[in-house]
Amino acid sequence: MQTSFQAVGVVGAGAMGRGIAQIAAQTGCPVWLFDQQADAVARAQQEVGAQWDRLVEKGRMDAASAQACKQRLHAAGSLDDLAGCDLVIEAVVERLEVKQALFSQLEGIVAADAVLASNTSSLSITAIGAGLRHPQRLAGYHFFNPVPLMKVVEVIAGLRSDSAVCDRLAQFARQMGHTPVQAQDTPGFIVNHAGRGFNTEALRIVSEGICDFATVDRILRDQVGFKLGPFELMDLTGLDVSHPVMEAVYRQYYDEPRYRPTVITAQRLAGHVLGRKTGAGFYRYADGKPELPPERPVPQVAEMPPVWVSTRAARRAELYQLLKDLGARIETGQSPSAQALTLVAPLGFDVTTVAVVERLDPARTVGIDLLVEDAATRRRVLATNPATRPDMRDAAHALFARDGKAVSVIRDSGGFVTQRVIATIVNIASDICQQRICTPADLETAVTLGLGYPMGPLAMGNRWGPANVLEVLFNLQTVYGDPRYRPSPWLRRRGAIGLSLLQDD
Repeated sequence: MQTSFQAVGVVGAGAMGRGIAQIAAQTGCPVWLFDQQADAVARAQQEVGAQWDRLVEKGRMDAASAQACKQRLHAAGSLDDLAGCDLVIEAVVERLEVKQALFSQLEGIVAADAVLASNTSSLSITAIGAGLRHPQRLAGYHFFNPVPLMKVVEVIAGLRSDSAVCDRLAQFARQMGHTPVQAQDTPGFIVNHAGRGFNTEALRIVSEGICDFATVDRILRDQVGFKLGPFELMDLTGLDVSHPVMEAVYRQYYDEPRYRPTVITAQRLAGHVLGRKTGAGFYRYADGKPELPPERPVPQVAEMPPVWVSTRAARRAELYQLLKDLGARIETGQSPSAQALTLVAPLGFDVTTVAVVERLDPARTVGIDLLVEDAATRRRVLATNPATRPDMRDAAHALFARDGKAVSVIRDSGGFVTQRVIATIVNIASDICQQRICTPADLETAVTLGLGYPMGPLAMGNRWGPANVLEVLFNLQTVYGDPRYRPSPWLRRRGAIGLSLLQDD
């Protein structure tokens, strides 16, 4: 197969460099791997060779192909050995001055038309290439760990990058079996930028004392379908990786409130409580398995009170049918009786605000999150307000658990958990498109492949309704007075005229 490049150099023999070298060699290209520590290259050759041997054992590669790949992976004794490469990819430490110095050296070694690429995850491509004589041949080429399994790569154009260089890199990514997405040079590029909503909003929910880490994870897994909750994911990644990204995106956007980190991760990073790798993070780990706190048992309620549903409840007809299916005694009057459990189902507002506005007795008022239709979830989420009586809280919990579906009861929060996190994810993704960082299609691809979301963020917005997401955001702004919830113009305009969030212009 004719590839986009004839010979590839990789600088840095760590996990990322090894992975890039492996998939590049699998295209049929000769690959030269260099590291300042010569023994690191030898170890990398051995480890990559072992990977190919495992592929042979699993029947995913034949022995002859594996042997040919091993012969194509060469150890470079110095940077000068990369002189014949028409593509050099760096995968060294994330320090701007180190990368700038490396590319300045390489510019004096490789041919004038050779392409230079940085695997940086957070640094500006424009800044990396600022001191080069030919910055137009430098672009970002951001792979994800582990490289052979994470099938997406971000191709990032700096201000002076040649579009033809980016197109060649995208084509080579396809030849390596990866899906390229193209982005402009902005903090976090696509994946690390779009991922801010999932973690930072979950951290804010916990920092407000709404519920604990495990409850947030359970809710987002069971209501939305995420494979891992945000705290499980941060434990897997390690806070030594994820917290600096939070800080970097926030600071590079000049303290944009949408990306604001919390003290929770800063404290844990300082205390070296990083996640699985240290045996303790948001969870404790024994033999690699998390120790999960037990869920609150379903209360035993001797006599269930009648139930009255707010006239402004989201999915009101659906909620009535659910209550009938659960065998509730439903009141249908203009206002609840003095004995009734009062149910509200707001979008974005907290239970307290709804109780005040609708002149309901807060002691008997409980909220239920119905952004996502009940039939599509494996968990129901209820919220109390500070005045909710324990007997009313327990009655609501017992009622909604009657059919065996899991129930979480949280403290009062504008937008519960799912509404807040989904709305934040959708809003940030919408703003990425508004800034023209990438196309809507590339954003969806990058997030589903790079973050493993059950669907792309714009598809999430379409799935649960741009108008509903807008309502959640507007009401969150009212409850919290925080500019982090201001809707992106992309979302606001498409929601107002009923367009898909995937609609470009």
